[in-house]
Amino acid sequence: MTPARRAADRRTSEELIAIAGRLSRAVGRLSFDAPVDVVYNPIAYARRSHEAYLSRYAHHGCDALLVGMNPGPYGMAQTGVPFGEVSVVRDFLGIDETVDKPRVEHPKRPVLGMGCTRSEVSGRRLWGWAEERFGSAARFARHFFVWNYCPLVFMEDTGRNRTPDKLPRDERLPLEKACDRALADVVTALAPQRVIGVGRFATDRATRVLDAAGIDLPIGMVLHPSPASPIANRGWAPQAEAQLSEFLGTSMDDLAAD
Repeated sequence: MTPARRAADRRTSEELIAIAGRLSRAVGRLSFDAPVDVVYNPIAYARRSHEAYLSRYAHHGCDALLVGMNPGPYGMAQTGVPFGEVSVVRDFLGIDETVDKPRVEHPKRPVLGMGCTRSEVSGRRLWGWAEERFGSAARFARHFFVWNYCPLVFMEDTGRNRTPDKLPRDERLPLEKACDRALADVVTALAPQRVIGVGRFATDRATRVLDAAGIDLPIGMVLHPSPASPIANRGWAPQAEAQLSEFLGTSMDDLAAD
């Protein structure tokens, strides 16, 4: 890597850390009513892990920005890393930072940080594919960077996860305003060649954000790896690879060999 490229990556990481800080403060001022009972903001209490991820793996001008929806209770909620399956974050990404406790903790969804033993299926599928296909996190990051549109986890009193699209309009719109601004800033700072939504929700939000910001980039979609998707449960990785290859115009074999 040339000195100029290293300097560009360093500036990009610094900008992303600043964007994450602004987003964390903005969403931290919002309030949510029942059926939402507890809200987690992992880019605040797991800031060390989140910033380590941004510092190590954000590469200016990468092939594609992959945009997820929001954290899962056993993934980013524990690690601060998008789709953050604990074992993958620690062993593949090499991030093992101390994670603090959220201000209010749901008794059925404790934050154990890197000590969490529950598996996040979506994260295991996405990062597991990255490891199998690219071999190293550094090689994967030369081509892709992963960002979650919304940084918050919403839990009902039973512990059930509630996704951002299920929030009432008066709660959803202020949240979208903060998340839209952050995503536009991330795209500007990262300058990816393309944006790819992981699932329909993220794809729709990315499309709206880029259109509103006047950012002219190709936008594609890849199947979400959630176990709630019957299609994803029939082999997420090969389906996602086919979608990525078609959108990128190259095979994953060629990309991984680059």
